[in-house]
Amino acid sequence: MLEATSLGDGWILRHEPDALPASVPGCVHTDLMAAGVIPDPFLGLGESEVAWVGRRDWTYERELTGASAREQTDLVFDGLDTVAEISLDGRLLGKVRNMHRSYRFDVTGLSGRLSVRFVSAYAEAEAVRGRLGERPAAYAEPYQYLRKMACSFGWDWGPTLVTAGIWRPVRLEHWSMARIARVRPMVTVDGGVGVVELAVDVERTRVEAPLALEATVGGVRARAEIDGAGGTVRLRVPDVRLWWPRGYGEQPLYDVELRLLHGEDALDVWRRRIGFRTVELDQRPDAHGTGFTLVVNGERLFARGVNWIPDDVFPSRITRERYRERLEQAARAGVDLVRVWGGGIYESEDFYDACDELGLLVWQDFPFACAAYPEEQPLRGEVEAEARENVVRLMPHPSLVLWNGNNENLWGFRDWGWEPRLAGDSWGEGYYLGVLPRVVAELDPTRPYTAGSPWSGSWDRHPNDPAHGTHHSWEVWNREDYADYRLSVPRFVAEFGWQAPPAYATLRRALPGEELAPDSPGMLHHQKADDGNGKLERGLARHFAVPKGDFDRWHYLMQVNQARAVAAGIEHWRSHWPVCAGTVVWQLNDCWPVTSWAAVDGDGREKPLYHELKRLYADRLLTLQARDGGLVLAAVNQTAGDWTATVTLRRMSVEGEVLGQVAVEVAAGGRSVARVNVPRELTPAGPKEFLVADAGGDAGAGADPGAGTGAGAGAGGNTGSGTGGQASWDTGPDRNTGPGTGGNAGTGAATGGNAGAGADADAGADPGAGAGGNAGAAAGGGADPGRLRALYFPVPDREVLYPAPRFDVALAPGGITVTARTLVRDLLLQADRLDPGARADRGLVTLLPGEEVTIGVRGWKTPDVESARSALYCVEPTR
Repeated sequence: MLEATSLGDGWILRHEPDALPASVPGCVHTDLMAAGVIPDPFLGLGESEVAWVGRRDWTYERELTGASAREQTDLVFDGLDTVAEISLDGRLLGKVRNMHRSYRFDVTGLSGRLSVRFVSAYAEAEAVRGRLGERPAAYAEPYQYLRKMACSFGWDWGPTLVTAGIWRPVRLEHWSMARIARVRPMVTVDGGVGVVELAVDVERTRVEAPLALEATVGGVRARAEIDGAGGTVRLRVPDVRLWWPRGYGEQPLYDVELRLLHGEDALDVWRRRIGFRTVELDQRPDAHGTGFTLVVNGERLFARGVNWIPDDVFPSRITRERYRERLEQAARAGVDLVRVWGGGIYESEDFYDACDELGLLVWQDFPFACAAYPEEQPLRGEVEAEARENVVRLMPHPSLVLWNGNNENLWGFRDWGWEPRLAGDSWGEGYYLGVLPRVVAELDPTRPYTAGSPWSGSWDRHPNDPAHGTHHSWEVWNREDYADYRLSVPRFVAEFGWQAPPAYATLRRALPGEELAPDSPGMLHHQKADDGNGKLERGLARHFAVPKGDFDRWHYLMQVNQARAVAAGIEHWRSHWPVCAGTVVWQLNDCWPVTSWAAVDGDGREKPLYHELKRLYADRLLTLQARDGGLVLAAVNQTAGDWTATVTLRRMSVEGEVLGQVAVEVAAGGRSVARVNVPRELTPAGPKEFLVADAGGDAGAGADPGAGTGAGAGAGGNTGSGTGGQASWDTGPDRNTGPGTGGNAGTGAATGGNAGAGADADAGADPGAGAGGNAGAAAGGGADPGRLRALYFPVPDREVLYPAPRFDVALAPGGITVTARTLVRDLLLQADRLDPGARADRGLVTLLPGEEVTIGVRGWKTPDVESARSALYCVEPTR
């Protein structure tokens, strides 16, 4: 049997004249930090102080004793970052130039000093650029000239920390006669029968030796002979249980074991887990354009997605536990699809294992992003080799449902001025429309492939045409207000988002000793977007009065505005299912502490946006939309069963008076949207009125927040008696909230506590207030955890004549209870102000007079009312 020996210990990093202890897996930066040579680049301005590291060559060394009675010994690297020469006892074993590949070297009978010398990625990239010519890109760094994680060169949310190192495990493998070199598992479903076809390549030391394969799965065993260098085993497993995305069913996984035999002796074994499911991508033309709908096991899905970037700029630090924690956060937020973005990496098995178990669908980009990539050697051969290896490596995972050729490169060629600058030079089209679809079709025909995101499917149309295929919505944020999300209905929104700063405790850790201000040195250094603070302020000014000289208020309002922006888009697009078949928020996570589009910040703390996603991605969603000159109540039902509910519509004054009321019946079939026109007499008008829509206890989807089967009302809602947990979103400019009378405001619940999502009405579409109205929906329901709520304000928040907020705060078991004495808009408890380790179970909550909400708090060591009040924020009247 093949034996493996880990080589994780005993390494040194040469830093002349010193030999520093080195961690493997690891990288140069983390080893230098551990040795005290460099500061933590995540803190303060430390990134700038370590820029020299990426410009140097580095060498890792250790002693290797490979004595074995086996016929062959291989030195196996699962990942080397990136350009390196590997030598043993002065003998060159090989040269490598691709972070995304593994490498194997025959070291039979050899021993001595093992050396891995890394060449500066900058030096290699600049040399390739010199040979192949300049190619345009979104950023000035030369990331498109070598096969390395692009965002290590910086991004509009990430630091420039160009590292090197043995970033994945390394080992010796000792074997005799033959070993399993590659297994390509094809898993399909034929009726109720699971079909597994294992195409196996073997490497031999003895060509003449008779070999066989034996495989087992689901109690079924099959055997096949090896013919030369390969063979295929086929198994049919009766009555298989189907693997489903979360919210649609269970995620049964089957163990597969494949043994390579010589007679009855096992020479090698391969083990994985698989799931049985079918997947299609429906891109048929229709009356609205060209669709983009994922179909799993015959079920058409509205994809509730997030974009994933590497969770650390040094990916060797990401543990199995950290992957699990971050992906469980996604599942608890109602997410069912995670897009692995093309400026990162093919993630580790730990990532895909967690997605398999949690029912998270994976859309995998090939690693190309925001640049023109040369198609000549040495890159072309590397691209095909890495694609072949990683397509096969990831095939066992049922969560993987889509291969995508690149991020924004087809769009960039057409729209970003690349075409004339290239003047006929290669730029990557041959990869996305040639090499990669050919590799996927050959090796993994069970999964769909799309050439890029965005991509309309044809050069006859604009690549980012919202009526065809995938769409990236970046006019909003860069130039337009988030109200403009409501101006179109893309077929599939693969990127959209809005920035906000990270949690307060994250800023305090990352910027020690700094007097925080939007433009303080550390805050500006940890804002990487072009004109990022300007876009934040202009975006806020449309909705709130921008606070001056009050960082805490600025911080709160920016987080509110982020949640409202994302909610504006998702509520609108979900209400247009099935024309729009998915939203993928940019982004779930961060790779360091930074102001960014993330819902979970670089320290793993959840922003208000995160809690708002629980409501927005719940199986059932209630929303008020300005449409066709009036208001429409949309009931979005993503469960399989029918949803029938009585919805109470109340036209109210900001003082809490009910000005009109009616009950309407809504009936939404499974996987459908019901729409009801709001009676015109209930349409609010002016700065002192708003509309409330409440669905009763049967409205909730009953999601389990721990299992992540859909957030929303019903996932362990508020314990108070009011409407807590709801979220409102203003389509107009919300105003800023000073500390005001009663302190700040409370947080959103794990069941989908609301976060205001400013979905502005289109100009002229709001019957009461034209373009300035703001609509919002809220999950939760006080004592009734099954209640769903939607809110609509006809004017921007900065114009709403809110009363000065008044509310009572009391300690409750495991948290606090807030009781509203007035209308309290977007209450937020910033629990990390109570203790850096404290977490609240909900985000933004809007309370009507007399309503209450209980906010659970974990990690708060010494609870007291005054501390709680000081950590509460809410919207306040504009002064």
